[in-house]
Amino acid sequence: MINFKISKKSKLSNARLGFLETDHGVVETPCLVPVATQAVIKTLTSEEVLQTKSQILISNTFHLHLKPGEKFVDNAGKLHNFMNWSKPIMTDSGGFQVFSLGFGTDLNVGKLLKSHDINEKQVKTGDQPKSIKITDDGVYFRSPINGDQLFIGPKESIRIQEALGADIIFDFDECTPPQENYEYTKKSLLKTHAWAEICLKSKKSKQALYGIVQGGKFKDLRIESAKLIGSLPFDGFGIGGEFGADKKTMQKMIGWVMENLPEKKPRHLLGIGYLEDIEKIVKSGVDTFDCTVPTHYARRGIVFTSEGKLDLNKAKYLKSKEPLDKNCVCPVCLNYKKNYICHLLRSKEITALRLITFHNLYFFNTFVEEIRQKIKNNKI
Repeated sequence: MINFKISKKSKLSNARLGFLETDHGVVETPCLVPVATQAVIKTLTSEEVLQTKSQILISNTFHLHLKPGEKFVDNAGKLHNFMNWSKPIMTDSGGFQVFSLGFGTDLNVGKLLKSHDINEKQVKTGDQPKSIKITDDGVYFRSPINGDQLFIGPKESIRIQEALGADIIFDFDECTPPQENYEYTKKSLLKTHAWAEICLKSKKSKQALYGIVQGGKFKDLRIESAKLIGSLPFDGFGIGGEFGADKKTMQKMIGWVMENLPEKKPRHLLGIGYLEDIEKIVKSGVDTFDCTVPTHYARRGIVFTSEGKLDLNKAKYLKSKEPLDKNCVCPVCLNYKKNYICHLLRSKEITALRLITFHNLYFFNTFVEEIRQKIKNNKI
């Protein structure tokens, strides 16, 4: 179980400081939750992830169900022992894969619409993705590994997550695409709400269970979902689904939800956390948020610094004897220079990805640390 305490509320915004107590330690919020999809932050050991100031990780239920399978993780002593991570862990429910392997793939879209996607085909009631089948009971997937048919519904999702053994788990939901119309979203929401109740009844473990608010871009549906999910005995709440066509819309949508959730329970924003978003979402009242940006970008040679993003693939950095960021005190910046890491990257050496991943995570965690300090100092 968890215990969440709010230690300070801002007078300038909805930002708040808190402590999220779990069986595997305390998380100081607001907090970034790095994504350890397959029980690993790609390229780093668990010991190295600790050194990046990461407090809590989130792993992927769907992918761990595929390989190695939750039984293997359970037999290994559950996720903490399996991956040698002593701090808290979350697992998602598999609901995001309903989107990413479904309409997300079909329409080639993410959770935020890009301008060229706005006039694309709408998803209407009765539409089904090409590769998965969404029913009232759950979702039929095809395994990306061998093509076998898999079924995950609310009971299955909870069973898998209980075997994985994370501190915080999420209820199973349908994450809808940005192009869904009102009727489709309304019908999907009824399904998600029914699944939320089944998840609560199915859980037998002492893990904390978060309920996910959906409703797409529609204000009345978002509010309806926040009120209903907020009235159920969840330990905390996730805010899921798509977030409109621009960052201002995203903030507005998060606001609709926050106003209608119980204040004393923790709130997690699913899958959003670009650097320019973080202060905005914290000001909206978000306590934790997961995002692949620092690690995903690192594996493409993109470095986050106090002076902006750098593409270290560019040959000009072979001449630079400076650290990745002069203002950063992570071990990478203290010990390595741009010229060396650029050389490794251009030579396809995997150590480059490890060094940039470490730095990016440290940089993001430091950035959030500074936001917590701003709240303490009454600046946001």
